[in-house]
Amino acid sequence: MTREIELRPLTATAFAPFGDVLEPDGQPDKMINEGNCGRFHDRARLFFGPGGEAGISIFDAGARELPYRFDLVERHPLGSQAFLPMGGTRSIFIVCPDEDGVPGAPLAFLGNAGQGVNILANTWHGVCTPLDDRGVYAVVDWIGSEPNLQEYRFDAAWTVVG
Repeated sequence: MTREIELRPLTATAFAPFGDVLEPDGQPDKMINEGNCGRFHDRARLFFGPGGEAGISIFDAGARELPYRFDLVERHPLGSQAFLPMGGTRSIFIVCPDEDGVPGAPLAFLGNAGQGVNILANTWHGVCTPLDDRGVYAVVDWIGSEPNLQEYRFDAAWTVVG
């Protein structure tokens, strides 16, 4: 049995229960660098639990296409995780509400070029899913010696449709 999810636009309001949309939206909070650079200040609710620190990694993910079928999600209880695409590819960002320690029905958001996300700590989410081409992402997350990855496989696959 396959279950379908409609791909929806990535907006700050729709994504807010799961994290933050990272994009240069609206007017900059201030101009810096002699007026040549707009700073969009403090746009994410970052959290890094005890025993670790913030780190920046680079993820290089293979391209996916629609319809996109998946059964695996994951979460990171010790810190938020920000995905910042470093190229011009679109991305699917999958998130799930928590239902007593297991993921509920997923939602799928389409991030356009220039949009990234910060996923709140302990939020179920899908893996890196670039569309059209390989995707390279700067990932800001908790780095430490404690386990910070929980994976869950659904008993039936979900399919994201456009």
